[in-house]
Amino acid sequence: MALPPLSEEARAEALKKAAEARSARAALRKDVKEGKLTFADVLKKAGDPVVDKIKVITLIESLPGYGKAKASKLLTELEISETRRVKGLGAKQKAALLERLG
Repeated sequence: MALPPLSEEARAEALKKAAEARSARAALRKDVKEGKLTFADVLKKAGDPVVDKIKVITLIESLPGYGKAKASKLLTELEISETRRVKGLGAKQKAALLERLG
């Protein structure tokens, strides 16, 4: 299904909205990296569009001491897809992640 054609104003507004969302996710990752937020704090914010749309692996990679390899290994052990977003996590998956990451 093709996307409907957008006017220049609608296109500009959509681009602005997307940039704001990317900026908000980057700020969230920065706060996690600096220790201002814990993994548990982020999961408590579930329902917030910024938190819901971030990939779990990206969030784990933001934690101090975790890189791509460690984050990937953790998700494999917990049988969570690397493409899973926070909104798509089930209760058992959240509990398993919280147990491992605090």
